[in-house]
Amino acid sequence: MAGTLFVVATPIGNLEDLTFRAARILREVPLVAAEDTRRSGNLLRHLGSTASLVSLHEHNEEARTATVLHRLAQGDSVALVSDAGTPAISDPGAKLVAAAAAAGFRVEPIPGASAVMAALSASGLDSEWFSFAGFPPARGKARKQWFADVKARATNGPVVAFEAPHRILQTLKELDVLFNDQISVFRELTKLHESRYSGRPAEIAGLIDPVAGEFTLVIPRLAESTAAEVRPTDDEVRVMFGQITDLPARAAARAVATATGLSANEVYDIVQRGRT
Repeated sequence: MAGTLFVVATPIGNLEDLTFRAARILREVPLVAAEDTRRSGNLLRHLGSTASLVSLHEHNEEARTATVLHRLAQGDSVALVSDAGTPAISDPGAKLVAAAAAAGFRVEPIPGASAVMAALSASGLDSEWFSFAGFPPARGKARKQWFADVKARATNGPVVAFEAPHRILQTLKELDVLFNDQISVFRELTKLHESRYSGRPAEIAGLIDPVAGEFTLVIPRLAESTAAEVRPTDDEVRVMFGQITDLPARAAARAVATATGLSANEVYDIVQRGRT
């Protein structure tokens, strides 16, 4: 009989958040496919699991998928885990899950801790409808499009996103151009130094200390007046540009462009005309 692929959610910080079911599965399966074998190895040792480990991350997922499918075909069940939280949610694993399902193997989710749901539940926002935007791209057109998408999604309900410590301040400053309302930022959810910050994005950027750890952002639903796509006047563009004092001119122009729907070149030209 073929094995089962278990998609196992692991704690996002506090080991006590591991479910009884997840612990049992990780003890019973002969093989665990892990994003980071060192981190997952620590968890398996804590559980007393003797499962073998194989790495499966963004750089080798396609190659490792064949290995895992072969083990499933031999009758071995396999647990898929990421560094923290649920695999395939802003983490590797989706390709393996799709391939296993397409090959006819049973895929069974083992739910558990979620930074998305934890942050949303503690935000105090009406979350009957919300969206998850993952991590912002690091640069370029993809980053600009991400901010535009977040603004569009926020017209319908809250948006939850992740950010890395080395980019959190930059992201908050760019969000400040888009949103006039308060947002919530959670740092190190469920861990010893868990922190929550609320306020305008630029205000939060000045409060985060230390700038380290894992960040989850909850952006509230935009008011209709805020969400309306109205082309700003040249004076409004210059004011928005002038409020961004800690970025190079071109980067500030891109941030304003994201918020207004204009191109970065248009913003830069408007600012330059105002200086003549």
